[in-house]
Amino acid sequence: MTSIGTGYDLTNSTFSPDGRNFQVEYASKAVENGGTAIGIRCKDGVVLAVEKIVTSKLLKPGANKRIAAVDRNFGMIYSGLIPDGRHLVSRARDEAASWRTSYKSPIPSSSLAFRIGSYVQAYTLYSSVRPFGVTSILAGWDSESASPVDGQVGSGPKEGGGGRTKGSKYGGPGLYMIEPSGLYWGYYGAATGKGRQTAKAELEKLDLSSGNLSLEQGVKEAARIIYVAHEDSKDKEFELEMSWVSSLNGPTKGRHQEVPKDVLEEAENFAKRAMEGDDDEDTATGGGETMEL
Repeated sequence: MTSIGTGYDLTNSTFSPDGRNFQVEYASKAVENGGTAIGIRCKDGVVLAVEKIVTSKLLKPGANKRIAAVDRNFGMIYSGLIPDGRHLVSRARDEAASWRTSYKSPIPSSSLAFRIGSYVQAYTLYSSVRPFGVTSILAGWDSESASPVDGQVGSGPKEGGGGRTKGSKYGGPGLYMIEPSGLYWGYYGAATGKGRQTAKAELEKLDLSSGNLSLEQGVKEAARIIYVAHEDSKDKEFELEMSWVSSLNGPTKGRHQEVPKDVLEEAENFAKRAMEGDDDEDTATGGGETMEL
């Protein structure tokens, strides 16, 4: 059964007879036209990277950031319609601030993903709105230390701030991807945008679920993956934008920050060397096949 051209794609609140919401599918197509964005969850933090296509030579280098800070310990990147992404960033900041006001502590990564996912999903229910043409990746670090209980909410539980039991392990890295339908999952590695399939294939090679990849290694691998994904659009110039968030003992002290310039340059050099090595291997393989013929 097909529903294309039968009018079921004219409104956001109507399913087709075969159970499809075409407006959400069209929003996903808008995401595929955006630059590649990835997130890598490491054993001691999370790395975000995005391929920012340079659409005009008149654009100022380093401006028009695609990675945004949501809270002190959270960052967000997005691919698709840029104004939609900026609106979601603003909403995420409001949610994080609301949680701090209500609970006197930073919002957990899972709770922030739930709130943003629910907000995005609400825009798929009514005919008066359209879905967000953006997929966002949320990264953060849930603090492993217990925050002191604010005096406005009483003395708190005896086991420690926030009810944490002494001696137990809490906190850690969080990585979530939120799609135009409002669907969100927790990931070890997430990719979206035009080069998402290539990026996902490279992420799967890293064996991220084993938890052996360090934050410094993650920065280099993220740069390499963006360069590999850009091969399909090599005729277009791009800027590599990266950020990271680490544990309290790491380089960012639990805060979301841009990757320092020297670390970023080192990662880009690593990515370029890796690309040159792949090209040399392809040339050697091609030469060997020619000799056999």
